[in-house]
Amino acid sequence: MERFSYLGISPEWWALLTAFIFWDGFWKAFALWRAARNNNIFMYVVMLILNTAGILPILYLIFSRRPPQNQE
Repeated sequence: MERFSYLGISPEWWALLTAFIFWDGFWKAFALWRAARNNNIFMYVVMLILNTAGILPILYLIFSRRPPQNQE
């Protein structure tokens, strides 16, 4: 348990923090990739600078969806 006692944070909080970092990283990477593909420089820079716990990237992904094209 001593290796987790850094700054007095319990192992459960370290696990939660680690999960949060991966959550944010996944959504940020996916949204940055989509913004780059769509040539949306403004949103790319905003998402790169702001750390919003994955909320801004998720909103961007929802609202930047393209309508499905007819596969005929």
